[in-house]
Amino acid sequence: MVRRNLNDLLSFVTVAREGSFTRAASLLGVTQSALSQAISGLEARLQIRLLTRTTRSVSPTVAGERLLQAIGHRFDEIEAELDVLTELRDKPAGLVRITCGDHVLRKTLLPKLTPLLHQYPDIKVEFDVDYGFRDIVADRFDAGVRLGDTIDKDMIAVPIGPPLRMAVVATPAYFATRAIPKNPRDLMDHNCINQRMQTSGGLYVWDFERRDKQLNVRVNGQLTFNTSVHIVEAALAGLGIAYLPEEEFSPHLQEGRLMRVLEDWCPPFAGYYLYYPSRRQPSPAFSLVSNALREGV
Repeated sequence: MVRRNLNDLLSFVTVAREGSFTRAASLLGVTQSALSQAISGLEARLQIRLLTRTTRSVSPTVAGERLLQAIGHRFDEIEAELDVLTELRDKPAGLVRITCGDHVLRKTLLPKLTPLLHQYPDIKVEFDVDYGFRDIVADRFDAGVRLGDTIDKDMIAVPIGPPLRMAVVATPAYFATRAIPKNPRDLMDHNCINQRMQTSGGLYVWDFERRDKQLNVRVNGQLTFNTSVHIVEAALAGLGIAYLPEEEFSPHLQEGRLMRVLEDWCPPFAGYYLYYPSRRQPSPAFSLVSNALREGV
């Protein structure tokens, strides 16, 4: 049997997944030139082109896609088994990759994981801040963090924080010159700060509920953002009414910089959850991270 160079196959899988020689070379810790030579050598030995290269992108050919589907998951399995072996070490080690939003990273994930990272210096955690709905399996994340009602049913999901409530806020100065809304429909007469959803590309529809009555409102305003931190900043600048989970406004509400309205239309809902594939065997490092995030819930 002819022995294949597994390093070259791993190089191909990484380039095909990343769609970039630059990103793949960075992940593999090699130069772009060495990576390009490895792929060219693999194609020469197989006598078939595996990647289509342009000045802007790299994508697998039909043959390359077939090879990727056949062997890509096998490298994932090998990596997972190697991670599991770390339980035989005196101290767990390994990399845990998590995709999440900026606010939950600052307010929940980092505070909860800081003691763990001090205790286990060989555990590494990579955070990818993204407000879209990432495919954590295809993008090779160990886990993601989302609100509980947005997680696919085939995932294991564990709560890492308390229930949340939405909040409708603006500065006292804004409300000093505008009528305070008494009903969500009144928001249509206000300058509201919209949020563009990264996954669908549409504007977020503000949803409300009171005594089992649900009401959705499409608001209008001068500003639209796709990140919550900028929505908060715009609200503090007096540029309109904002609508986000109340914890994002908490210090500003407590200190009077923002004023809350329509509170009786904002009932509690499921908070943030850590989710991950049900079919994957968690590594010891991931188990420690997961347990740390669940503490106190």
